[in-house]
Amino acid sequence: MAALLEDAARSSGLAPLQIAGRSLLPVVQGGMGVGVSAGGLAGAVAALGAIGTISSVDLRRHHPDLMEQTAHLSSEPGTRERIDAANLEALKREIARARALSGGRGLIAVNIMRAVSAYEAYVRHSLECGIDAVIVGAGLPLDLPDLARDFPKTALIPILSDARGVQLVVRKWEKKGRLPDAIVIEHPKLAGGHLGAAKVADLHDRRFDFDVVIPEVLAFFRASGIEGRIPLIAAGGISSLQDIKQLQALGASGAQLGTAFAVTKECDAHPDFKRVLANAGPEDMVEFTSVAGLPARAVRTPWLDKYLRLEPRLQQHAHQKAHCTMWFDCLSQCGLRDGKASWGQFCIDKSLGHALEGSTDKGLFFRGAGRLPFGSQIRSVRELMQWMVAGTMPADLMTQGQS
Repeated sequence: MAALLEDAARSSGLAPLQIAGRSLLPVVQGGMGVGVSAGGLAGAVAALGAIGTISSVDLRRHHPDLMEQTAHLSSEPGTRERIDAANLEALKREIARARALSGGRGLIAVNIMRAVSAYEAYVRHSLECGIDAVIVGAGLPLDLPDLARDFPKTALIPILSDARGVQLVVRKWEKKGRLPDAIVIEHPKLAGGHLGAAKVADLHDRRFDFDVVIPEVLAFFRASGIEGRIPLIAAGGISSLQDIKQLQALGASGAQLGTAFAVTKECDAHPDFKRVLANAGPEDMVEFTSVAGLPARAVRTPWLDKYLRLEPRLQQHAHQKAHCTMWFDCLSQCGLRDGKASWGQFCIDKSLGHALEGSTDKGLFFRGAGRLPFGSQIRSVRELMQWMVAGTMPADLMTQGQS
């Protein structure tokens, strides 16, 4: 199937995505936590010749033995260290799982949030586990070349949203003797989860539009003498072969999709999680400030609706806590723990964990703003990839469309 998709992409006029000496389908599966994109989804995507991505955060939730060892921990000495160790073990297992499923095809990446407290540990552990690529968002990874100095063959890929951010990262990395192997350009108006803008009011700023930022970045590359050396991967609102062709015409090399992969059969989340995302329409999307201090986009579920009603009161009474409610400080800075009144006032690890389990009464369901290729249908990764690189719709959906 990987070979067939490669032929189909070529016939469709798509150029391959060249990263770290590999020729890949120009499709990247976005990293989605907590536990939404683990080894199962990443391995299935890579097996078809694309980039499959594991989200590093709190993967112990997929491993009953690790949860049994750590779920009860609270105020005991060494709680944070034991939970972090369990998550690193889970990450190792998920990388191995993805590698086995991929059959040596495609590329396996780990997505790591710069904003998490275990960022450096996740980066080092991923590198030691032999990951093909490290993708970093939710902050500027200015130190990533230093952390990966002993791993020159591992692709390093920052997620940024505008030309100014790209210039800053590239110039800082150049001084360290390294360039990004690719850059994900994520559109805050269209993507899901944590978004690359300073505040919610900035999400619709024209500077983030692909037809603005991609030419600006390419002009910067030309002026800097690095033209053609750093592929750009556009992320946000992409749902068809035509979308990818338009982006490649602008100068991008590939496209990253998150929600479309989150609603596939192979996604590592509960079926009810997938149904919430697949059934959500534009009127169900809500933008708010996360507990990480970043704008975010999610489905307005009963839990989120209740939280947003209570948010002004919660922010009014925000104060610094003696400890993290989960006792392992998942974020380096946290609105709830640190009493940051303008930030979110909830436990994001707990809320995303409930979403992973499909609980709309307790869960936070991150989702992109765009339409999904198959509407409310839960389809396979193979069918999604056939649609994205060949424009081939599943036969039963074509029949429904004609009837």
